[in-house]
Amino acid sequence: MSILVRARRRTLFSALRVAFRFALLPALFACVAGTACAAPKNVIIMFADGAAPTQWELGRYSSHLLRQRPFVVTDTVFREGTLGLLAVHAANAFVTDSAAGATALGTGFKSNNGAVSILPDGSRPRTVMEAAKQNGKRIGLVTTAEVYDASPAAFSVHANSRREHQGIVDQYLALAPDVLLGGGRDAFLPQGAGGKRNDGRDMLAAFAAGGYAIVRDPQGLQGAQARKILGLFADRSLALELDRDPAREPTLAGMTGAALLALSPERAAADDRGFVLFVESQDPDHAGHANDVASLIRALWAFDDAVAVALEFQRTHPDTLLLVTADHETGGFSATYARREIAAGRADLIVGPAEFEKVMRIDASLDAIAAKLGPKPNAEALDALVAKHLPGFALDADLREAILQRRALERNFSTGPHAVLGRMIARQTGFYWGSSGHTTEPVAVGAIGPGAERFRGYRDNTDFGRTLLQLIDGH
Repeated sequence: MSILVRARRRTLFSALRVAFRFALLPALFACVAGTACAAPKNVIIMFADGAAPTQWELGRYSSHLLRQRPFVVTDTVFREGTLGLLAVHAANAFVTDSAAGATALGTGFKSNNGAVSILPDGSRPRTVMEAAKQNGKRIGLVTTAEVYDASPAAFSVHANSRREHQGIVDQYLALAPDVLLGGGRDAFLPQGAGGKRNDGRDMLAAFAAGGYAIVRDPQGLQGAQARKILGLFADRSLALELDRDPAREPTLAGMTGAALLALSPERAAADDRGFVLFVESQDPDHAGHANDVASLIRALWAFDDAVAVALEFQRTHPDTLLLVTADHETGGFSATYARREIAAGRADLIVGPAEFEKVMRIDASLDAIAAKLGPKPNAEALDALVAKHLPGFALDADLREAILQRRALERNFSTGPHAVLGRMIARQTGFYWGSSGHTTEPVAVGAIGPGAERFRGYRDNTDFGRTLLQLIDGH
């Protein structure tokens, strides 16, 4: 064989290898083991309201440093699964609220801020949970917020305003989710009976008549054996993890485990078509609005514990798609440079283990501290609360004055003491905030299981909703 012929063959084989690598391999990998091209039987949506990549990195670093434990969201879901980013603007604004953000994720369409799965033209697109019902799947909603709050509502029902709490609860009764866990008991009970309903209806009784087991505390949740469960553990939202009373309110991981047990194939009918479960932690958003880094860290850990429960279910039920995502970032969080000694002109980089340990000594949320201060704080009470709950921190004179006069630091911060105390923490640790509101930072989406590859890349949040609906429909 001539040198020329051998060279031509090598060139041909090289070209075929390149063609195979860049044209055929992606198609093969997209359908590996016959799972990636199949629609999932079950879908678990783990939803961290207010969390973006900056929050996930805080959770990862702090978990490794302080808990000596992996952070499942980053170390497993993002690393081993598919990773994407989602743009988050609303139909009528660059900065989204939770209603518009969740509407895009839960329907595949943009809405105006404040609207719950109702579009600017008044139309009502099908929600993820409505689609699941249409496909014979069981459904569950779990949240640390009120169950009628914007995010779970937008994945399920419709309202012109996220403030239509009573109407949202009424729609839940008609939708009949198999599991409904969280706070918001006030919208289930009439005025005069511990609630705020103005129609006199007792919706707890209505759900009970529909076959639901009604649970009110962690012990009741742990012992629930019914296929349909309504668990309401607070009149409004559940407490931040830093303030949570374990005798009164379950962990998010506990609620996730209970929901998965109720929805598991072992409790399903013979013609089981799977389920869709939405699990939300509102706490990163809550902590972000309050500029509360101590509460944020614990909220991220609690959410990660819940993701670990969902991931274990996914590992033992590989026909399950596990998604981890969020609606927007809250607070403009950033750990950055700070000066240890301004007077000396030093500019030390101080965001290290000592600063994390200092933050971890905070034993109450800034919400709880603000509640103790009351609407008319005085200097003596302020100093006492800082000394008790924020050991090692000291208020600068300008911050003390801002709290006592209830003056906002800047226009993009709240007028309460939360942001001012958050600024005190920032100056002495480097954990800074840019706002008391939402930002435009894209959110991450991680996916493991059948269909996971469809969530890869930089996309709009409506792409998430459309893709999820296609998978639920079996496409």
